Amino acid sequence: MTMISRVMGLVRDAVVANLLGAGLAADVFLFANRIPNFMRRLFAEGAFAQAFVPVLAEIKEQHGDDKVRLFVAQAAGTLGTILMLVTLIGVIGSPVIAGLFGTSWFIDWWQGGENAEKFVLASTLLKLTFPYLFFISLVALSGAVLNVYNRFSVAAFTPVLLNISIISCALLLHERFEQGAYALAIGVFVGGLVQFLFQLPFLARLGMLSKPRFAWQSPEVVKVRKLMLPAMFGVSVSQINLLLDTIIAAALATGSIAWLYYADRLIEFPLGLFGVGIATVILPALSKLHAKDSIQEFQQTLDWGVRFVLFLGIPAMAGLILISPLIISVLFGHGEFAQSEQDNIGAVSGAVTAYSVGLVSFMLIKVLAPGFFARQDTKTPVKIGIIAMSLNMLFNLMLAPFIGYLGLALATALSATCNAALLYRYLNQAGVYRVSPFTLMFFAKSVVATVVMSGVLIWLNQLLPWRGSDLTGQIGILGLQLVAAILTYFVVMFLTGVRLSTIRDSSAAGVRAA
Repeated sequence: MTMISRVMGLVRDAVVANLLGAGLAADVFLFANRIPNFMRRLFAEGAFAQAFVPVLAEIKEQHGDDKVRLFVAQAAGTLGTILMLVTLIGVIGSPVIAGLFGTSWFIDWWQGGENAEKFVLASTLLKLTFPYLFFISLVALSGAVLNVYNRFSVAAFTPVLLNISIISCALLLHERFEQGAYALAIGVFVGGLVQFLFQLPFLARLGMLSKPRFAWQSPEVVKVRKLMLPAMFGVSVSQINLLLDTIIAAALATGSIAWLYYADRLIEFPLGLFGVGIATVILPALSKLHAKDSIQEFQQTLDWGVRFVLFLGIPAMAGLILISPLIISVLFGHGEFAQSEQDNIGAVSGAVTAYSVGLVSFMLIKVLAPGFFARQDTKTPVKIGIIAMSLNMLFNLMLAPFIGYLGLALATALSATCNAALLYRYLNQAGVYRVSPFTLMFFAKSVVATVVMSGVLIWLNQLLPWRGSDLTGQIGILGLQLVAAILTYFVVMFLTGVRLSTIRDSSAAGVRAA
């Protein structure tokens, strides 16, 4: 289901690139869409989920379904009330938000500069995209409940509906507006509503669909609030970094925001498919194991998650670096994106390479952070998050003046690497997790297989030049390269002694049950 969601996400981005390209309208829509998505990480999948799931799992293990049902109703009522207020403030105050995060655009609007149109358009689009925060946060709550009851496929499929909504609105409504960005913004609003309505029947089937209750002082809600406050920063460091990148990119050349966005979307494909997929399963599993005080199985489950990340993340990183120009040409190299005078393919490819440096680190964060949150420790990731975000800003200041938007992407990758390293260091010092010798050997085998795979891809790039080919020819070459890369990697891994059971076996009852 996650694979379907990510593929549809790429289709959606291809539609956006075809409709808006990488110019003014693309910059502004992606800006207006990123702000509620940043807030979503705080109120939804990020901080809220990391605080809510461990408490929910503990209640389920110790008190049963009736207590869970009451807790879900209280959480939904409390969160929903807060979100309604935040959403109203966001819609009414959209010009202030646009001016805050797009300061250079606001200054141009104030002084009658060339970017004045960007500020006006951003203010309007935010009124359409900001309500997405309300719907998607409640979707995250219901999805967390479904995941704790091992209904992973429903929550994993739900984002497909957002992609379908954006694609449909883009195709059906773009000609009705002078700026096609309006059609995409409407698609974001519709997608949030559709996702929320989709999950309700599945909650009802579990018997967890109750009338929401505002319960700010409920002991369980208070516990979630206390856990959530530091988690709002700790788990969302990468999103904060991306938002800071957006603020800086808004002051750079037109197209910088779009180039970073399209590059980020390519990075998000393996990250979402593997990193987020593993994290979705591993957090409820770790929470249950912690509630049962199963220390050894807790460590084994974390080690399995790290091993899985290395198995998929290392070859994905190398593959993106080597064949990203062809992937970008196939997915986005049409319509407005291709007609621009700028070399959009080369610009996005450069950002993909910079982001790819930190791909494995991005994925490791998704696995290691739950090691803290499952133990209801949200303070340590905050300390790490502050360090990582400070480093990101330092790297931005060091690199952006010299290599522009590429410096922003590379700074994000470097700060993520520091973040992952510090997460592991603290887990190790606390005696919670230490990477096993078996996983270290597995890492060495994965590196060897990736080196061989990279050699094959370099040879194929020289043997089959794709520039100048039509779309059908490019798709054929890309397909051949992907098949050759996958076969080479798996064959070398097999020859070094790795078997499917090595990857699948977590040696932990929690993950096997999930």
